[in-house]
Amino acid sequence: MTRMIRTLAAVASAAAALASTAPAHAAPDPGEAQYRVIFKEMVETDTSVESGSCTALTEKIAARMKAAGYPEANLHLFVPEGSPKAGALVAVYPGRDPTLKAVLLLGHIDVVNARRADWTRDPYTLIEEGGYFYARGTADMKAQDAIYVDSLLRYHAAKYKPLRTIKMALTCGEEGGFLNGARWLVDNQRDPIDAAFALNEGGYGETDAQGNRTNQNIQAAQKVVMGFTFATINAGGHSSVPRPDNAIYSLARALDKLSRYEFPVQFIEANRGYFTKMAKIVGGENGAAMATIVAHPDDVQANAILNRSPIWHSMLRTTCVATTMTAGHAANALPQNASAMVNCRVIPGVAPADILATLIKVVDDPDVTVTPGRTSYSPSAPAPLTPRMMAPLQAMSQKIWPGVPVVPNMATGATDAVTLNAAGIPTYGVTGLFRDPDGNGAHGLNERIRIRSVLEGRRFLHGLIEAYADQKD
Repeated sequence: MTRMIRTLAAVASAAAALASTAPAHAAPDPGEAQYRVIFKEMVETDTSVESGSCTALTEKIAARMKAAGYPEANLHLFVPEGSPKAGALVAVYPGRDPTLKAVLLLGHIDVVNARRADWTRDPYTLIEEGGYFYARGTADMKAQDAIYVDSLLRYHAAKYKPLRTIKMALTCGEEGGFLNGARWLVDNQRDPIDAAFALNEGGYGETDAQGNRTNQNIQAAQKVVMGFTFATINAGGHSSVPRPDNAIYSLARALDKLSRYEFPVQFIEANRGYFTKMAKIVGGENGAAMATIVAHPDDVQANAILNRSPIWHSMLRTTCVATTMTAGHAANALPQNASAMVNCRVIPGVAPADILATLIKVVDDPDVTVTPGRTSYSPSAPAPLTPRMMAPLQAMSQKIWPGVPVVPNMATGATDAVTLNAAGIPTYGVTGLFRDPDGNGAHGLNERIRIRSVLEGRRFLHGLIEAYADQKD
């Protein structure tokens, strides 16, 4: 059973309060000032599972959009039953041709927990310093969320009439802890978010150590998350009379074998495209190794060179790693059981049964059982890199960053794209936001993003959304 929050009438008082804070000079293109107000509000509203609420932020955003004149009928707030803090906002900007499927802008608004004592600055105060915005969520992914909201308001102010409908879904739970809003919308409110395709986080641009842009990525595939349990059971006994079949030792031997096993290189369109294009961009020994590995996936020397980078190593193959372990029941007793959780990130298209068979073969011990858990989502085919997707992206990218190539890639982690892809809505990571080589502190301490990158990304996404919205089939 689900319930829709009392439409926007219930937040009318909030809208009135926000109206007084909206820029007085609002015009068809209010410019950077409007964006900064939206971004600040998003960042400074805590949406972590530990101390925050996504519902609070979606209500603020909806109220702000209504105060700016966005039609109330096109703003839909949803709160899943039993999850009062996991609210989602779906906004619709109608197109001229209702027979054409929409373009969906997907973004999660929840963030990883951040504690003031750990940070140099207050994680929930937007601070500008040294050419960066600092705060939790700046890089992952409230800068992009704010661009979505800002763009819809600019389209409305300009009376823009796209061919296709544009939809925006701001959801909760991508980072874990909260109910996953993207999955909830697919299961319970599919029509409001149904679309020809979706734009999402991921596909960030890359820079070198000096901040120079090297390439912009489009994320077309994400690894499939699979969990397995390694376990062994033993009769145990008193620790003063050890026996050779110790449960902890058996598990340790199995995990040691896993640590030394390397899955083979496996290419799909996304990671093959990445290494093919990056070979020329990177150059030198690494670039040569990239070109070689694409042509000869079993090349030992090329593998050794590229495996120096944990990211490249993971992009080339399935990986499985032990993440937690439990064993024993008393300090003076032989262990009766021992178990470990093994987290696998699998190249799309590989069946869970194949990974299970490989792990059993690697362990090669009848005393250690390998049991599959539930995959975190339904495996699905990666989003296709069609000319329809690539041509507008390449054109807009070259307009803003001449000479910076667009490169397809496969994420080693996962986002809400996995849910939408499985539901038949191809989803692409396209941001126009360039990150530093260290990842900008996303999920970590002192998260930040370059101010220049945000403002350029705002211009890029605004134009790209229009280009997609005006496409015919």
